[in-house]
Amino acid sequence: MKNTIKIICVLILVIVISVVLLILEFDKKKESNDAGGKNIVEEREKSDQAKAEELAEKMKPKIEEHLHKRDIHNFIKTITFEKDVTINPMGDITIDGYVNDEPEKYGFSASLQYRAKKIGSMSYDPELSDRFIDWEEYKDEPEVKENYLKSFTKEERDQYLRDIGEKE
Repeated sequence: MKNTIKIICVLILVIVISVVLLILEFDKKKESNDAGGKNIVEEREKSDQAKAEELAEKMKPKIEEHLHKRDIHNFIKTITFEKDVTINPMGDITIDGYVNDEPEKYGFSASLQYRAKKIGSMSYDPELSDRFIDWEEYKDEPEVKENYLKSFTKEERDQYLRDIGEKE
């Protein structure tokens, strides 16, 4: 009888140890699969980022062309692009830059559409956008331009007029 109890106790102990080892082994496999999934996602993100950077590089001349087309006063002397290229949640690629070595004043942002390989939209800092105003559209309403220029200090006004080519 004593031998039977010892055998049963040893058997139960072996079963418990086996179950614990199986559970631990299962958890290890689960963790390694999760890590593998993370690696695949990271590789995909890297390849998406690389594709975005390639497209941005190819589109830089078109962005420059677009800026020069808007620049009716020939204000833009230099165009500089930021190194960072981002992919927004909608899948558009964003590249930022600035003109005339003035990132604080004359910045712009281009949203590129990857599938269409085109510029989706462009946005400009207010001061850069002001340099694109076509005052010929207001030739019958000179007070519009004059009221706009009154919002500047004398130095800002003189600089603006120089930037749009109306003052030396």
